[in-house]
Amino acid sequence: MKSLNVKTSGSGVSFFLALACAFSLQMPLMASAQQGMVKGLPDFTELVEQVGPSVVNIRTLEKVRAQPQNGGGMDDETQDLLRRFFGIPIPNVPNTPNAPRQAPRQGRTPVPEESQPRGVGSGFVLTSDGFIMTNAHVVDGADEVLVTLTDKREFKAKLIGADKRTDVAVVKIQATGLPAVKVGDVSRLKVGEWVMAIGSPFGLDNSVTAGIVSAKQRDTGDYLPFIQTDVAINPGNSGGPLINMRGEVIGINSQIYSRSGGFMGISFAIPMDEAMRVSEQLRSNGRVTRGRIGVQIEPVTKELAESIGLGKAQGALINRIEPGAPADKAGLEAGDVILKIDGKQIEKSADLPRLVGNTKPGTKSTLTVFRRGATKEMSIVIAELEPEKVAKRSSEIEEKPKASASAQGLGLVVTELTDAQKTELKIKGGVRVESVQDQAAKAGLREGDVILAVGNHEVTQMKEFEAAVAKIDKNLAVSVLFRRGELTRFALIRPIR
Repeated sequence: MKSLNVKTSGSGVSFFLALACAFSLQMPLMASAQQGMVKGLPDFTELVEQVGPSVVNIRTLEKVRAQPQNGGGMDDETQDLLRRFFGIPIPNVPNTPNAPRQAPRQGRTPVPEESQPRGVGSGFVLTSDGFIMTNAHVVDGADEVLVTLTDKREFKAKLIGADKRTDVAVVKIQATGLPAVKVGDVSRLKVGEWVMAIGSPFGLDNSVTAGIVSAKQRDTGDYLPFIQTDVAINPGNSGGPLINMRGEVIGINSQIYSRSGGFMGISFAIPMDEAMRVSEQLRSNGRVTRGRIGVQIEPVTKELAESIGLGKAQGALINRIEPGAPADKAGLEAGDVILKIDGKQIEKSADLPRLVGNTKPGTKSTLTVFRRGATKEMSIVIAELEPEKVAKRSSEIEEKPKASASAQGLGLVVTELTDAQKTELKIKGGVRVESVQDQAAKAGLREGDVILAVGNHEVTQMKEFEAAVAKIDKNLAVSVLFRRGELTRFALIRPIR
């Protein structure tokens, strides 16, 4: 260092020497801190070199019938009307005014089909022998799928299978020795972890963006707990890989949340463990088979859980059971809360279709069910998921019994069900709501509903209903299980004191 020529006293010199020594000692520490900060920043260059060659561009084409050159595609009748009423000459051949009309339609040569661009997406090499994974919506409806590798080789791909429920598709190209990706363990993924995406946003090949994991287990569909990130994802990125800092693919970029059509800081990826389960079935069978038990469910709210004695808001509340379905055969009832399947906890209602769907049809499973204050184990045989049936509406009830009881504190007037009504509704008992007012109306009950339970006490007839009403605590909201059409649900009524 260059010394400073400063005239000062001896004590002043000592002070400056001490200051200089302290500064010189701090310089390495400051440099070390700066190096530590630099080292702490992520470097994606090696990841791009490692995974980049495995990412492909996918273009889809659709065949359209070429427009005949007869006056901009107008048919003969339209042209004839224009000539006769407006005196407008319509050319049959471009740049040839007033050409004679074409031959009658039945004598024309068929118009050839042309392949036109339909969309652009991304994908990645799953196996070295040419299996490629992408989104189902990227290849949906395409007549041709073209895959371009990073070395600019282009292949016509064969669609092996696509699953719209999970938005996963697998295509195959005739190539070997391809650089396949490494599949990561999604269970190790942490919120706040750095991740990277490679794809073709707006058709720009091999574009790299990065960000962090914003959330896990984000429910936006029946069968998928999505990974939410702030990685910039735009049209064309769909089907591309989401990569962790170990160079492993942990998701397929699938959706964005946007009010403008472009990226707004929220994107979603399909977890790779779910995608691999789907891809294995697609490669083996060309389709995905899923389990079903034949129930319609809804979430368990905190207030409802406390009211029925469940304590914690968890599980899936059954509000309808399909007649003849596995749930019906197993003895499940509307109003049951399914807490576990084969020992796996159902924290929220969306967990049930996911766990049942991932169970092989024909499997004998065990359900843990909460019913009227008690927990019980029930066996059920999982069936294969079928196309959803449209629920039929119950016909009008012809025979109307006389009102014989009321629960004024609940704002209800109810009557016995006739045998014909029980048969039609396929229930063993209950009482029919004849009129509602005050608290019952506020809770959402209405005329024609059938009450099946009051405060965890099953109701099959008027005598049981009145006994259950007599036991309720007027200071607390009471849960009422009722049937409306084919749906069964709970209402919370606050009694009038």
